[in-house]
Amino acid sequence: IVAAAALGLLRAIFHLKATADTLDALDGGVQVIVEKTSTVEPVVTSVNASLAPVRSFAESI
Repeated sequence: IVAAAALGLLRAIFHLKATADTLDALDGGVQVIVEKTSTVEPVVTSVNASLAPVRSFAESI
């Protein structure tokens, strides 16, 4: 009985280790996405500023 419990616990440990490794890889991928999209907000702000005259004209019509 003890050997079966030990085997079950060992399998659980290996599954948890695999899950932790997968989550680490996922976190790395998320960090890459964050870095690649970090320039989006300044660009959107710049585009909105450039379109302000167009918005004003459209509202005046």
